[in-house]
Amino acid sequence: MSKLKFAIAGCGVISKTHAIAISALSSDAELVAVCDVIEDRARKLAQDFGVKKIYTDYEKMLLDSDIDVISICTPSGMHADMAALAADSKKHVIVEKPMDITLSKADRIIEAQNRNNVVISIISQHRYSDCMQLLKRLMNEGKFGNIVLATSYTKWYRSQEYYDSGDWRGTWNLDGGGALMNQSIHYIDMIQWIVGKVVEVFAYCTTRAHKRIEVEDGAVACVKFENGAIGEIVGTTSAYPGFETRLEIFGEHGSAIAVNTQLESLYFKDGSEKEYLESYKKDDRGPVGASSAAIKEEGHVRQYRDVINAIKTGTKPLIPAEEGRHPVEIILAIYLSSLTGRPVKLPLESDEEVLKEIEKIKGKGF
Repeated sequence: MSKLKFAIAGCGVISKTHAIAISALSSDAELVAVCDVIEDRARKLAQDFGVKKIYTDYEKMLLDSDIDVISICTPSGMHADMAALAADSKKHVIVEKPMDITLSKADRIIEAQNRNNVVISIISQHRYSDCMQLLKRLMNEGKFGNIVLATSYTKWYRSQEYYDSGDWRGTWNLDGGGALMNQSIHYIDMIQWIVGKVVEVFAYCTTRAHKRIEVEDGAVACVKFENGAIGEIVGTTSAYPGFETRLEIFGEHGSAIAVNTQLESLYFKDGSEKEYLESYKKDDRGPVGASSAAIKEEGHVRQYRDVINAIKTGTKPLIPAEEGRHPVEIILAIYLSSLTGRPVKLPLESDEEVLKEIEKIKGKGF
């Protein structure tokens, strides 16, 4: 198979990361089209990356037979409609996180993937980091023994100007949530992927430091995992000036701490961490891809490479559509717990109850 031809839909801030990732894999991928309802924004991205085809009509772009893969970088609440249209047009799809903002919309993407036999992958680039891959391997090998406690911390800062920069930011209809749905979702995905399925949450969410937003800028959730472990998920966009993300795992035989997808600490009672640390250091060298510009986009580059391989070999990528549903469900359960003041069990039968509760606080915040 020759180079896969990519198109980016939505030319806002995150689109550049996708364009860099595609450019870094130039032997297998080519960015041939961009689309945005704001033509100047599409033209700027096209100019920066040497793209000739510029669209302002998404459905018209889908008629372009030269395009193999659509990368969706629009506001979160638009993802399902756009992904389903692309899949029904027999295009493969990469969707920025979150896959969408409700379970019913997430299910639409999964159904479109299965109905059309196309590859749909949801961005969760940290799964591809050497650190998270190692922690997943150690968990699968049982090196930690019974997990006692696992924690996920995302203490970031977003200014008022950030929320004011787009009329969709901080809204339930298009952002779908705040610090959890848009920032903490990365590490919420890590904790559920590595430690295991979350089966119950009890949470508090709050809106304290930002004006004119409907969603949370701080949240704390106690969680229970299927394997019996307990844990904590903390997320905020109010921690000035912004701090590192952390994933901590404590088991009967050992502990691990990851900071910003780098392994900070690893200890086992039998002293075997040394062999794993040596292997980790050997594997964690420099950027992937041909361009030095791709260093900070390394996770996206790795995910794009995985998707390209899946398309070419007819296999599934590491993060197919159904995998992207898990963190969305956990976050919606956290919202439901905070809004009702009670523990919430997973899996959720539907998102009907949480959406009714969210409707009550629209325009007000938590």
